[in-house]
Amino acid sequence: MENFDYIVVGAGSSGSVIANRLSENNKIKICVIEAGGSNQHPYVKMPAGFIKTINDKRFNWCFKTEGSDYVNNREILFPRGKGYGGSSSINGHLYVRGQPDDYNQWAQLGNLGWSYDDVLPYFKKSEYKENGDEATRGKQGPLYVSDIVEKHPLCEEFIRGSSELGIQVQNDYNSGQQEGIFYYQRTIKNGTRFSAYDAFLKPALKRENVNIKKNTTVLKIIFKNKKAVGLLCKKNNKTFEIFANKEIILCAGAIGTPHLLQVSGIGDAKYLKSIGIEPLFEIKNVGEGLQDHYAVRVANRITEPISLNEKARGFNLILEIIKWFTSKKGLISYSPAHVGAFLKSSPKIDFPDLQFVFTPASYTEGMIGKLQNFPGMTCGVWQSRPQSRGYVRASTNKITDPPIIQPNYLKEKIDQDALVEGVKICRSLLRTSTMKKISVCETLPGDNIKSDEEILNFIRNKGATVYHAIGSCRMGVDNKAVVSPSLKINGLSNIRIADASIMPTMPSGNTNAATLMIAEKASDLIKQDL
Repeated sequence: MENFDYIVVGAGSSGSVIANRLSENNKIKICVIEAGGSNQHPYVKMPAGFIKTINDKRFNWCFKTEGSDYVNNREILFPRGKGYGGSSSINGHLYVRGQPDDYNQWAQLGNLGWSYDDVLPYFKKSEYKENGDEATRGKQGPLYVSDIVEKHPLCEEFIRGSSELGIQVQNDYNSGQQEGIFYYQRTIKNGTRFSAYDAFLKPALKRENVNIKKNTTVLKIIFKNKKAVGLLCKKNNKTFEIFANKEIILCAGAIGTPHLLQVSGIGDAKYLKSIGIEPLFEIKNVGEGLQDHYAVRVANRITEPISLNEKARGFNLILEIIKWFTSKKGLISYSPAHVGAFLKSSPKIDFPDLQFVFTPASYTEGMIGKLQNFPGMTCGVWQSRPQSRGYVRASTNKITDPPIIQPNYLKEKIDQDALVEGVKICRSLLRTSTMKKISVCETLPGDNIKSDEEILNFIRNKGATVYHAIGSCRMGVDNKAVVSPSLKINGLSNIRIADASIMPTMPSGNTNAATLMIAEKASDLIKQDL
């Protein structure tokens, strides 16, 4: 039987931060438990390896969503990171904080201490950004955030063409003002992925007070009355118990955290009984309120063989791989998205509600994973703050059986309308006079798709997740919230949640930066209770 002061469940983005910050106090004994491995494969280290890890069960849980009428009953691949660094080891590298109003809304919902002014110091604490305003950007943090150096000519043309639509260049979308067009900032250092493992967990593992158990499954949380005291785990077909003197900190993400709570008997009692789980404590909204970004892509064939499609095949690909191993430059060092924009779906709204991605490449059926065999370019879009909500529910009483994931994409009409406008804007960006010179035709959805109804049906048929699951263990002060603003699970003791599942509403952007911020703040909240 092993005892530690703190047990961190999950060595992903938030777990890596928590392990690092708590272990700064060498009197604290910490154990991190991770279901996956060490994630040191070249596919993980290569930024362009994203195209491989998205479907690889060595690094990815490769879940699927439950079908719904809103997406024409499709099951959609739902990647979740597995192993050191979690989803930060397989994501698209983009570092996006969101808008100040996102966090001010959290505070307005009663979550005192979570306004933009409150969380900005934690964003700054986690990052190292060489340039940018010191008032908003971190200069001494462990997470390296870089700008794109190799600017593809198609990207330059795309930005130049956007000015015809009155779109302004945004110099730093992470400075508090998002609107405009820009090159994305990425968690890439010297042409190599720089994950939460690299920034936070790797240095923490050098400390004697940190113990990590990889390839270990947490079967359930052990409670004594309403106090979380330990975990039942399994590794190499052997089960064992591990105990926490102070706290258990759940960092398994918006899918893993509610799933673990449910199989441990925490959730909606009636539902738990229906799948053979004996309820311990009823917290009805564990797993409820799941949100995600749902993206759709417009692709064009182009006249000249200058896209990434040509570099990613045959002898050209071999040359690019050699270039990466020798100089860490070229195709293999690229993030999937190069240029981005935050724009409004209507002039009547106050803040941008659409996020765009432009890539000098095109994918088969518009999905990331396989490039088309002719030159192409892609502009994708998703609604920044979707209103549709779904759920995560255990499917059986075993943690090893995949949970039911139902994001309810496009359930709300406002989400449908925003994405229809988003597709129209994608088309406009690809049809400026600048881009027309190099464009042959639209390959996705195709020129035959014209009416709003046809566009919406295309969105239902071809849209997919952007891997930004949040909100399934919502923070709040109302009686439906799962955790309080201190991130303690309501009604229980010695247990907190410190991952994306606690977000009350969706940030306007990719969610990894906000997840790291949550973990930074959680570390301070935990230290305050020492």
